[in-house]
Amino acid sequence: MAQKEEAAVGVPRAFVLACFLSNFDRFAITPMLLVIAAGLQVPLASVVLTASGYFFAYGLAQPVWGMLSDRYGRMRVIRLTLALTAVCGALSAFAPNVATLVVLRVATGAFFGAIVPTSLTYVGDTVPVQTRQRALSDLQLALAIGTALATVVAGGIAQLISWRVMFALPAVLAAVLVVWLRNMPEPAKAQAARGPAQQLATVFKQRWSWLVMALGLVEGAVLLGCFTFLAPALEHEGLTSIGAGTVTALYGVGTLVFSRVLKRVALRAAWQLLVTGGIMVTVGFAACAISQSVVGIGIAAVLLGGGWAFMHSSLQTWATTLAPAARGTAVSLFVAALFVGSAIGSALGGPLADSGSYGPLFALAALVAVPLTVVGGVARRRYVPPQG
Repeated sequence: MAQKEEAAVGVPRAFVLACFLSNFDRFAITPMLLVIAAGLQVPLASVVLTASGYFFAYGLAQPVWGMLSDRYGRMRVIRLTLALTAVCGALSAFAPNVATLVVLRVATGAFFGAIVPTSLTYVGDTVPVQTRQRALSDLQLALAIGTALATVVAGGIAQLISWRVMFALPAVLAAVLVVWLRNMPEPAKAQAARGPAQQLATVFKQRWSWLVMALGLVEGAVLLGCFTFLAPALEHEGLTSIGAGTVTALYGVGTLVFSRVLKRVALRAAWQLLVTGGIMVTVGFAACAISQSVVGIGIAAVLLGGGWAFMHSSLQTWATTLAPAARGTAVSLFVAALFVGSAIGSALGGPLADSGSYGPLFALAALVAVPLTVVGGVARRRYVPPQG
């Protein structure tokens, strides 16, 4: 009964915890890249594939999970995918070589990818659009805490104990969460389109859907893809993985603080929030392009956290309004674009990082963030949501 009442008024704690775990698993890899490369005796560019492959699978699986959640229910999808991530995460901890590790991390990313978009869809199902961004800020808080803890804990555990422990830990927590969610009820939602083809058609007949997906792709390449290299840039300058993880954890702090700020100003025009976030992303990458010191990367991490809180939440709120009758499909396609973009960004940045060219890498990210901000802000101001 308590769960039903909680579902009626906002975001259930079960979804918040699941989102926390999803980000914890995803962001744990960045401060461990050099440690894993040394442990497996392979080049950094090879280990970067564990991150880019995870992001790519995370994104590519989104439409599948979205359509399945529209058809069979949000909780069925979350329980199934959490169980599968527990298995793949546990196996990752025992991977004997980089090839096996990459395959297992790709599988883990594909299954963990169901959690956040399904949670966003739940908010879209239950919270009116006028106050939806405030509700989404609660999920942003969970994601921020997951990010901050992952970057700090992963660096410390990887250096002091073993990077393998950091793959086992989320697996155990995912298994616990499956049990926790066993009685969580399905939310009421809009009548879904029948069949995958009709669900996709419902989304893509809205011309705005194409633009929102494109913006998500570019945002993923810039913000998530290039964020991957903040910790390696610090380690390239001589910091330990613990030190690098601690500094990049400021991203989570930035997201945490700015998510709280966002909740206070969320009723302002959506385009203003989006542009504010885009400016923070641009300035953040410019700062670390100028200096890859603790100060430069620290400033960048905080501002990128703010950019995530403001720009990304604005884009994902936008995505929840595109096709009410196929909301799960629309949101999952947006997240798919985001993480396919992040895979592209991290893959393209890998060679520059391998050669130590972090300044040019971050400068390019700042440059691309400018048109992303301008186009996104202008388009959001002109957007009129469909009825239904």
